[in-house]
Amino acid sequence: MIEEKQVHHHKALGHLAREPITDIVKFSATRLVKVRLPWLLVGLVGGMIATLIVRFFEGALLEKLALAFFIPVIVYMSDAVGTQTETLFIRALVIEKIDLGKYLIKEILVGFLLGSALGILLFGYSMFVFNDFEVSLIVGFSILIASTLSVVIATLVPLVLRRFGKDPAIGAGPFTTIAQDILALLIYFVVAAIII
Repeated sequence: MIEEKQVHHHKALGHLAREPITDIVKFSATRLVKVRLPWLLVGLVGGMIATLIVRFFEGALLEKLALAFFIPVIVYMSDAVGTQTETLFIRALVIEKIDLGKYLIKEILVGFLLGSALGILLFGYSMFVFNDFEVSLIVGFSILIASTLSVVIATLVPLVLRRFGKDPAIGAGPFTTIAQDILALLIYFVVAAIII
């Protein structure tokens, strides 16, 4: 019975990509580098774009220096919420059939609720440390919006990769991470530009 479940599990994983996961595990080191490096290069280019975004909004940072201190936490928390969503979604794709519409609506709600909780906590922390209402409002709203949108990216990217016959377990992580980073930075600085 256990063996039958394992066989079924491996077959299901094989549907996620052209290369069954069992084959990928057995790849040589050089072949693994060839499979993984392109996705990491996408992340590297995205990181370069992220630095340009920060540079573009340099004026906001000069006006409110405290905003610079929150960049790592905004980006990290957006990634963390997205990574949780992505991990659970890829697992769900393997185990069962999913009604994408219902699943996405549920995840957006989860992202909004998580973002609300994180935003309130970060707002309170910012007020305590910096005593600046504008900065606190910016970081609170930014993490709320970024968390809500990161779940959308984390759900759609694995689907797109699977559609093109790529393994979501390899490609989704680097691609969604940089997409979420860039989106989180844009949200952060746009919110800052609106509020300041």
